[in-house]
Amino acid sequence: MKANKLAVFIVTTYISFISTAHASAPQPVFSPEQEARIGEIAADYLVSHPEILVTVSKNLQDQQQARKQKMFALSVMENQASLLHDPDTPAVGPENAEVAVIEFFDYQCMFCSRFAPELEKVMKAQPDVRYLFKEWPIFGGRWEASRQAAQQGLTVWQKQGPQAYITYHNAIYATGHNEGKLTAQDIQGAASKAGLTTPVPGDHTSSLEKNSNLAEALGLTGTPGIIVMPVSGATPDTITVFPEAVTADRLQAAIRKANQVK
Repeated sequence: MKANKLAVFIVTTYISFISTAHASAPQPVFSPEQEARIGEIAADYLVSHPEILVTVSKNLQDQQQARKQKMFALSVMENQASLLHDPDTPAVGPENAEVAVIEFFDYQCMFCSRFAPELEKVMKAQPDVRYLFKEWPIFGGRWEASRQAAQQGLTVWQKQGPQAYITYHNAIYATGHNEGKLTAQDIQGAASKAGLTTPVPGDHTSSLEKNSNLAEALGLTGTPGIIVMPVSGATPDTITVFPEAVTADRLQAAIRKANQVK
């Protein structure tokens, strides 16, 4: 077992050294002879124990994920005001909450649709958290309903308030119509459920552009993009960014981590 751990360390160190040498151009850590010998040791061991590549690969993936999370967290800290205090962003939950969950989403996104019931579970289980919804219709160029649904949602928020917005939000996803299947009738029906007797989408183009610019600044490349963070005193260690749909359990774990700020 000790030999295996040593081999993993040697191989991981060697691969990391080779992959970063050209990018960072540090002073040489090993001489050419030492580097060649390390390569020989790693290669010989891998020939005898190819299963070690699985462990090495996982270690490298974990390192890459940690670096990616830190970059996300630093971007979040640079944009805290826009994330947490934008008056044009629909928000649900106590204003004095200690933790915020922020979602960038598109009503036509299949993965957002899968995440919606998971988020609904968490909102019921964690009513002390503040939930913010960043309408980001990235599929608007392909499906007009994507943009129309976002525009209507922001109108519901402005005219009817937070609980009506959640009713609308969940009603859209409850149709199960995504990837181009959402209709104008679906949107009107959801708005009616939220209390708008004469649904009118309104024009919130500036808000949608603001959300798009913010998502780009954060490094998000698609929907959903989910951020969990303390409302105050955030650090990279207490921020979690999910650039993908997650389960309710993973989201609640991130909330617990964010709630460690004292």
